[in-house]
Amino acid sequence: MASARAVVYPGSFDPITHGHTNLISRALEMFDHVTVAIGTSLDKDPERYLHDRLELCRAALAEFGERVSVEAFNGLLVDFLKTRDTRFVLRGVRTLTDYDYEFQMIEMNRMLYPEIAYVLLPTAHEWSFLSSSRVREIADLGGDISPFVHPAVAKHYRAGNTASR
Repeated sequence: MASARAVVYPGSFDPITHGHTNLISRALEMFDHVTVAIGTSLDKDPERYLHDRLELCRAALAEFGERVSVEAFNGLLVDFLKTRDTRFVLRGVRTLTDYDYEFQMIEMNRMLYPEIAYVLLPTAHEWSFLSSSRVREIADLGGDISPFVHPAVAKHYRAGNTASR
């Protein structure tokens, strides 16, 4: 049986926002370690900008020290979990739509890995409106994303870089 001391937080983190960081901070109240697992997707260019997303996540999460690690993964989440000797997955939920999506993923992953256990945390009220796609849209239109992201992320986007596309 895997230890309850570690949890994996999978996602694209494109870009990482204050909502993500808040969720990680709250997870550290329950777990000793959080692995932020930046996944690649078949519907997106899987390798493009992955290095940027890894580095931006590491910068945004540096305050947590060794209690948080950032890794890339390709393939099934359940396979990644097994290589990390954990069965715990962290996910944030903003709306009922998010819950419905997560519930479907939970059931699919349980079929592949019956020992999997999800921790669904409601997003903190102050970040409940926030999504990475909205932040990217604001950045693409030349807006200021600094209220929503770590300063390193805002600087990256101000320089004309994009974490994905």
